[in-house]
Amino acid sequence: MSIVSEFKEFAVKGNVIDLAVGVIIGGAFGKIVDSVVGDLIMPVVGRVTGGLDFSNYFIALQDIPPGVPMVLAEVKKAGVPVIAYGNFLTIAINFIILAFIIFMMIKQINRLKRETPAAPEAPPPTPEDITLLREIRDSLKK
Repeated sequence: MSIVSEFKEFAVKGNVIDLAVGVIIGGAFGKIVDSVVGDLIMPVVGRVTGGLDFSNYFIALQDIPPGVPMVLAEVKKAGVPVIAYGNFLTIAINFIILAFIIFMMIKQINRLKRETPAAPEAPPPTPEDITLLREIRDSLKK
């Protein structure tokens, strides 16, 4: 079997196509969830916490040059090595919120699946030879 035909067989398998569709939809879904977290939930969290912005919390590992504002982006631009623990906290909080939102969505999807049961499958038709054998058996009983 040539490499081209092997690749064609691999690429058109249902699992590969399903995976590709899942990755594409997952990327689009990720943008939606990022927007929900960043645009809807984090402003509420910021309001509840008094407007705290964790993203600018850092520890400078050397002296900050005079005139450089105490903003993470400016300190990094000045070449000062920093431990940006505030950025880590922001990303961790975003992840927890994101995981909770996805959990709730999956929970609702599973609930909807349970509420709409699939129609029971009809049993497959009895093969003709079995039907004939049953008729012979019934006629011998008489």
